[in-house]
Amino acid sequence: MKIGILGGGQLGKMLFEASPAFDIELYFLENDVNAPCRSFKNAFQVGNILDENDVYNFGKNMDIISIEIENVNISALKRLENEGKKVFPQPHIIALIQDKGIQKQFYQKHNIPTSEFELVKNNTEKKLFFENNNHLKIQDFVQKMRTGGYDGKGVQVLKTKEDLDNLLFDVPCVLEKKVDIQKEIAVIVARNPKGEIKAFPAVEMVFNPELNLVDYLLSPADIVQNIAQEAENIAKNIIEKLEMVGILAVEMFLDKQNNILVNEIAPRPHNSGHQTIEGNKTSQYTQHLNAILNKNLGNTEIIEQSIMLNILGENGYEGIAKYENLDKIEAINGVFVHLYNKKITKSGRKMGHVTILDNNKNNILEKMNFVKENLKVIA
Repeated sequence: MKIGILGGGQLGKMLFEASPAFDIELYFLENDVNAPCRSFKNAFQVGNILDENDVYNFGKNMDIISIEIENVNISALKRLENEGKKVFPQPHIIALIQDKGIQKQFYQKHNIPTSEFELVKNNTEKKLFFENNNHLKIQDFVQKMRTGGYDGKGVQVLKTKEDLDNLLFDVPCVLEKKVDIQKEIAVIVARNPKGEIKAFPAVEMVFNPELNLVDYLLSPADIVQNIAQEAENIAKNIIEKLEMVGILAVEMFLDKQNNILVNEIAPRPHNSGHQTIEGNKTSQYTQHLNAILNKNLGNTEIIEQSIMLNILGENGYEGIAKYENLDKIEAINGVFVHLYNKKITKSGRKMGHVTILDNNKNNILEKMNFVKENLKVIA
C-alpha cells in the first residue's frame, strides 16, 4: 500500500516514524529540498505542492493521498478523487478549511459555537463596516487573512483605524469579535470511512504573546470535567458534520463565562497533539494512519500527565542550527526531545519540541522551566 503525503515537514517526519507499525510505504512531495523529510531519501520527492501537474503526477502513483499541510493544490486532488483515488481528508474539506471565511460560515450554518464575525473583501469594506456600525469599537476586533495564514501569521489584533490598512494589506479578511479568553484549548479528533469517531482528551495551550504561536501545552487541560466533555463533543460534532476522514485539530477559546467558542480547525496532525507520542496510548500520527486506512481507531487515553514545549530558534540568530545543553536535557527522566531535522535556524522558527511526562504538577513545571532556560537553538 503506497501512501503519498503532500508536504515533507516535521509532521510528515513524525508520520513516517509511526508508519513501521503498518504494512505501508510512505512517500512525500515537498517544495523545500532541505525539508525535515529529506532524510527519507527514497521516499522524498521535490515538487511544488501548489502546482496542479506536480500534485497530480505524484498522486496518480499512490493508493491513498493525504496531507501534512493544508496549503496544497485542490484541483489536482479533485481530479485524483474523480479518477477513483482515495484522498483523505477529502479535497472539498481541505478547500473549506483553507478559507477562514468559509470555515466561519460552516460553524454558523451548523450551530457550532464561534465568535461573531464579518467577512470583508478589502480595506474599503473594512472601513465601511465600522462606519456603518459606529456602535462597534475597532479595538474589539481581530482581523485574519481568509487564506494563506499559518502559525500566527496573517492575524492582527486591531487597536486603531490605521491598523485596518497595516500588516495584512488589501486582501479578503475575517473581522472577528475578540473573545474575553480564560484559556485556549484544543481537541484532536479522528474519523475513519466506517464512521467511527474518537477524540483525544482536551489540552490547554499557552501562547507566546510576541510570536502568536504555542509556547507550551498541558495534557490534560486544567478544566472541569463537564467543560472537557463539551469540548470533545464539539470536536466530534464538527468532524461528523464534515464527514471527514483523517485527523482534525479543533482549536477553541474558553471564555471567562465558561463558554466554548471554536477558533480554527486543521485537517491534519497538529502542534496540539505532539505530546500524544509518549503521553497517550495512541499517538495522533498512528491515529491518522488508522483513519485513512479504515482501521479501527486506537485508544486515546492519557498514560501520564504531560507538557509539550516547542523548541524555537533564539531571537537574533540565523544560520546552521546549534543546540546548547542538549545532553543535559536528554538526561532528565521523563523528558523526550524531538528535533525536526531543520538545518537552518532563525528567530521563532519551530526547530523541535520536548515532551515531559510526570504526574507530579510541581515536578513537571520544574522540568519544563529547566528545559526553557537551558535548551537554546543558536547559529
